[in-house]
Amino acid sequence: MTSGPLQSVGVIGGGAWGTALAQVCARAGRDVLLWAREPEVTQAINTRHENPPFLPGVGLEPSIRATGDLADLGAADFVLAVPPAQHMRATLSAFAGRVRPGTPIVLCSKGVEQGSLKLMTDVLAETIPQARAAVLAGPSFAGEVARGLPSAVTLACADMVCAEALGEAIATPAFRPYFADDLIGAEIGGAVKNVLAIACGIVEGRDLGRSAHAALITRGFSELTRLAVALGGEAETVAGLCGLGDLVLTCSSPQSRNMSVGLALGRGPTLAEALAGKLSVAEGVASAPAVRQLAAKLGVETPICEAVAAILAGEVQVDEAIRDLLSRPLREEN
Repeated sequence: MTSGPLQSVGVIGGGAWGTALAQVCARAGRDVLLWAREPEVTQAINTRHENPPFLPGVGLEPSIRATGDLADLGAADFVLAVPPAQHMRATLSAFAGRVRPGTPIVLCSKGVEQGSLKLMTDVLAETIPQARAAVLAGPSFAGEVARGLPSAVTLACADMVCAEALGEAIATPAFRPYFADDLIGAEIGGAVKNVLAIACGIVEGRDLGRSAHAALITRGFSELTRLAVALGGEAETVAGLCGLGDLVLTCSSPQSRNMSVGLALGRGPTLAEALAGKLSVAEGVASAPAVRQLAAKLGVETPICEAVAAILAGEVQVDEAIRDLLSRPLREEN
């Protein structure tokens, strides 16, 4: 890690969340360079200080600069990695030769990698082992964060000195990071809540009521906690912002990309129809099969996540999945 304050930041990913985090860092006084794959995004940020495809109607800080060359981010004091989770490995591999040893890379995407069933910290360790890993997760809608509305997140890093330096670099009066040293808990909270948000959307779309919605969030949180602990995370971590907090937000508003997909599925359209026209990625769609496989590998019971994965795969219809969940044997709650 570089000595002295962390002044320059590279943001990998010009989607809604990457752009919102670039906005946060600019407001915190950092020198921000954002990499985007789409030339129209880099041009709009550099010339008009906006990102119409992903954050329409939000004016961006004029100090934010954008580039289409990933190598330009190599000199940054720290990096926020915000590509979709299923593209994290390819993106980090392309960036690997540009990173100085000890550079903090903050993983801001949530998911379980398909095929390998690995978390994003595992992917980082395999692609850029010389980097210092951190995870940013918590209840935060990109549009609200970009507009400067208050939010709080978990910033997890094994090295608390590094965590505090990163926190000082990105904190603003409206964006409050809380520190943790449990990266696994922070990652699983973010990944599994996306799958559960699809389930909550289905409940909403089927008009099953607020009681069913509350029950699903609560039982889903039990699944999330069991999986985190089985992987070596801490129940206390997922009881905070990166788990319970993120779950409540993502499962409670159609602003959530994942909940909006579930909402469409609950009302009847196919998955292809539910995803049609969406530029932003609903991470839960890709993570659901990986979460199901990971839970099976670890022997962890996750019936709600399994039901979502089965619906997305076309193995069961929505009503059949609901009946199966409601007919499970009665048991002790904890």
